[in-house]
Amino acid sequence: MASIFSRIVAGEIPSYKIAEDENYYAFLDINPVAPGHTLVIPKHEVDYIFDLDDEEYAGLMAFAKRVAAAIKEAMPCVKVGVTVLGLEVPHAHVHLVPLQKETDMNFFRQKLTLPAEEMQEICKKICAQFK
Repeated sequence: MASIFSRIVAGEIPSYKIAEDENYYAFLDINPVAPGHTLVIPKHEVDYIFDLDDEEYAGLMAFAKRVAAAIKEAMPCVKVGVTVLGLEVPHAHVHLVPLQKETDMNFFRQKLTLPAEEMQEICKKICAQFK
C-alpha cells in the first residue's frame, strides 16, 4: 500500500503544495511545529532516507535547499532548520522549520493547528519565493 506521502503526490489526498519537479515534492506539514514547517520528499517511495541512491539523495537535499531559501524569504525567521526523523511515515522526508530560536525545532511539544486560511496564506507566500 502506498504511503500517505505517495498518495499526496498522486493527488489522492490534498496538500498545501509549495513546490514540485519531476522527482521531488514539498508541502506544508498539516501539524507544524512552527508556521511554515514544510516537508520535502522524493516522489520515489523509499522508507529510509539513507536507502536513496547517492544521486537521488543529493537531488533531494538540493531541492530542499531551494525550498528552504523560499521559506527564509517568506516567513519571519532567523534561519530554516532541517531535520530527518522519518518514523511516523514510511517514506523518506526532510523537515524544514522556520526558526527564531532553537527550541522552535522541538518535535515533542504540542503541534500547531492552523486554520485553512492561514495555511493557504503561508503556502502562497512561500510559493511566491520559490525559484
